[in-house]
Amino acid sequence: MARQTRQRILDTALGMFNALGEPNVTTNHIADELEISPGNLYYHFRNKDDIIEQLFARFEQRMDAALAAPQGRLPGLEDIWLQLHRVFECIWDYRFLHRDLVEILSRNRRLRLRFARILKRADAQAHTVMRGLLQAGVMRASPTELAATATNVLVIATFWLNYAAARGDRDERRAIRDGIVQVMMLLAPFLRDAERLHLNTLTRAYIE
Repeated sequence: MARQTRQRILDTALGMFNALGEPNVTTNHIADELEISPGNLYYHFRNKDDIIEQLFARFEQRMDAALAAPQGRLPGLEDIWLQLHRVFECIWDYRFLHRDLVEILSRNRRLRLRFARILKRADAQAHTVMRGLLQAGVMRASPTELAATATNVLVIATFWLNYAAARGDRDERRAIRDGIVQVMMLLAPFLRDAERLHLNTLTRAYIE
């Protein structure tokens, strides 16, 4: 029963953080939504940052799985597309972490260090995948171009929801789809003609 209550608190907090924004939700709001006492909530979690850290652990596990590259073969263009889908689905499910990223990390050193480690793993994985595309002959790029593109991929994926919110986008799910396309188009200048045509075909089908 205690485990179920703990899980319900986490699930409810995640939904409220995503819908209302983490800074606008207090532990009292979460307790009211669950129809439990604040004391019951504090039995399971010390404070709101404790809840956020537990949600972050779930996010980190999902993101590590999403970043996994194909095993035993070189990656192709559709592998990158699928990987981006998994990454952005994780961002969507935990979108409050990205939308309120600066606010959350500014007050929690532990999460700041953990998020930095995620970015380092993502950077290493992006370099590995792109080197695989080069080896497979799908891309042509210098080491400097490859490194810059990998960094740009991370920057766009990390801050895309903030950018979408700043320009007034109200449909966050559509914004996520736009983010995937934006990242894929970073690769376009480095693709062979056939692969670039394939990317344009995939993009048109995806947007429509």
